[in-house]
Amino acid sequence: MDNNDERNHSGEEAAINAAFQELLDIYLASQHRKKVELITKAFNFARQAHKGVRRHSGEPYIMHPLAVAKIVCKEIGLGSTSICSALLHDVVEDTDYTVEDIRNLFGDKIAEIVDGLTKISGGVFGTQASEQAENFKKLLLTMSEDIRVILIKIADRLHNMRTLKHMQINKQYKIAGETLYIYAPIAYRLGLSKIKTELENLSFKYEHPEEYARIEKKIEKTQLERDILYTEFTQPICEQLDAMGLDYRIIGRVKTPYSIWNKMQKKNVAFEDIFDILAVRIIFTPRSDKDENNECFNIYIALTKLYNAHPDRLRDWVNKPRTNGYKALHATFMSQRGEWIEVQIRSEKMNEVAEKGIAAHWKYKSLGESSNDDQLDNWLHTIKEILDDPQPNALDFLDTIKLNLYATEIFVFTPKGDIKTMPQNCTALDLAYSIHTFLGNHCIGAKVNHRLVPMSHQLQSGDQVEILTSNAPRVEESWLSFVTTAKARSKIQAALRRQQRLLQHEGEEKLNAFLEQEGLGNHAGNIEKLWKFHKLKDRDELMLAIGKGTVALGSDDKDALLGNKKFSFQSLFTFNRDKKKETQEAERHNEVDRKATINLTDENLNSRYIIADCCNPIPGDDVLGYYDEEKHIIIHKRSCPNANALKSSHGDRILAAKWETHKQLYFVVPIQIKGIDGMGVLHEITTIIYQQLNANIQKLHLESNDGIFEGTFWVNVHDVEDVKEICSNLKKIKNIKTIARIG
Repeated sequence: MDNNDERNHSGEEAAINAAFQELLDIYLASQHRKKVELITKAFNFARQAHKGVRRHSGEPYIMHPLAVAKIVCKEIGLGSTSICSALLHDVVEDTDYTVEDIRNLFGDKIAEIVDGLTKISGGVFGTQASEQAENFKKLLLTMSEDIRVILIKIADRLHNMRTLKHMQINKQYKIAGETLYIYAPIAYRLGLSKIKTELENLSFKYEHPEEYARIEKKIEKTQLERDILYTEFTQPICEQLDAMGLDYRIIGRVKTPYSIWNKMQKKNVAFEDIFDILAVRIIFTPRSDKDENNECFNIYIALTKLYNAHPDRLRDWVNKPRTNGYKALHATFMSQRGEWIEVQIRSEKMNEVAEKGIAAHWKYKSLGESSNDDQLDNWLHTIKEILDDPQPNALDFLDTIKLNLYATEIFVFTPKGDIKTMPQNCTALDLAYSIHTFLGNHCIGAKVNHRLVPMSHQLQSGDQVEILTSNAPRVEESWLSFVTTAKARSKIQAALRRQQRLLQHEGEEKLNAFLEQEGLGNHAGNIEKLWKFHKLKDRDELMLAIGKGTVALGSDDKDALLGNKKFSFQSLFTFNRDKKKETQEAERHNEVDRKATINLTDENLNSRYIIADCCNPIPGDDVLGYYDEEKHIIIHKRSCPNANALKSSHGDRILAAKWETHKQLYFVVPIQIKGIDGMGVLHEITTIIYQQLNANIQKLHLESNDGIFEGTFWVNVHDVEDVKEICSNLKKIKNIKTIARIG
């Protein structure tokens, strides 16, 4: 080893030791029992196990488990068992050591957590659909057995996201998409709001780097204005709270670029139209624990003497906490400058629970204080119920679980006055299934506030609901179109699968009778001929179609089986030509380098790549490629919900893509427009589009009501720049108030 190598080695060793000491300092400052010896033993073992191994960034691998352990301790608030498990979380996966080695050295509990983490290593999903569903089930099972497994996994994902810049672009899309689709919602569900926010923001940063930078720059540019607003708004509040003799602190909270962008997308508005970028948080120490809730309302009342409160924006999460344990009082007040500002009122304990989630619940429970664990237990019980009905399609399975991770809660009452917490936008049928599967399967309608409503009726907070049932179960596929909860969807799908199996059995009996009657053989070859003749997917689909009666067996089926079908030389030539073309196409796609960025040009867009119908990307949009089972490459927007699901379930098929077009091709884009109706507005709009911008309107739809007009134009454009130019020019028309591209 030369002098430079020695210096580098000693420098790295010093950095590793400093990182470990920082971890110990954080741990020793916490309220956990001081098991320094055990943590040191785990660190030394992991350090030796990963010796000589480096991350993509080039740093020693041990720095990763150290960083994860630090997040586990400082940002989630877990103790020695979790810290040791975090330090050891990659040992079994990446080295020759086994779970039994961990058990012998560190005991059963740490070994079980490391084993759970090993089972879900390398992301939630593997490469095959069955593996994907299975790995996700493992994650959920270990989560319901010991919640620390998923908490450490979230810490692992957070550090990976913080260091994502060292990965290949297509890997960045996969990991960022999976994070946004699965890990951020689970972090939210477990009460880790700070981590959830950072995961979302980092995902956005890597999926839409230009948009992220643009919004960040605008936030920075408007910072001084917000600082003045914050000072003006909070000064009278401080004087009022001081007069009340409260021990408190006030902090300003600025929305993240992701949060702003998400709102811009949902509401089709520009950055300048987002008015709640600033929020204020009042965190106080109550005089006594029993006064905690009352003091939140005392502060609120004091604020109403200073500012007018928005009548519809008071959120009482104090008396009825969210299902993830979050407690706070949210209110919105009109500032001196005529802007609405949200104020969040929390005690120090509420603030810790909001940031550290379930770990903080454990802490206060161990101190003998009440804890809101029932909601978490109910959710974990729902997960176990869903796992009892495994779903064959990995994406369906994932969507079913994910449904209620982000849901905002409402409160409804049973006929006896019992309160039920349900997700916002839930239906009467969702409530039926939440009470009992039997009730859901037999539901025919409901009475809401003593008024008869269909089972698809959306419930509101405060509704009193009575579920109406029939004697026989009557589950229908159409129910899936309006239920919103994971449990309801899961139970409906399970019932439909049972019905499907019965119909397939009936279909099989009908087919057997037909083949016997016609004197034909009941073997796999004949059955394959039949499902292909009817253009069905496989044997099961054929049996189901016969059972349902959508396929009626007759003379045509007999001819197909006996080969009495005319087949010309021309059709044979066409068939062979098409097969040859398919083979060439497949061979060409087999050459795709999944690590390389694909260039989307005017020449290859129509011939080689497919533009996804679900999001209709155009040149200038942030896009990616998805390499499907038929070896087609489909181009999606990176923000497309379907693309997010694909990043999570088929991450190995995601390709980096960029536009290399030169304004040769046209794409149809819908542009939504709203404004004040008046003489000549439509003429002004069409004049600008046709004459000034030389663009062609494919279709338009306009409606006017009470002096307000609203409409959509479908315009031919080359790229995003064309869309921006159209919107910019149309905004100059006096009567137009909002304009935005849809989708």
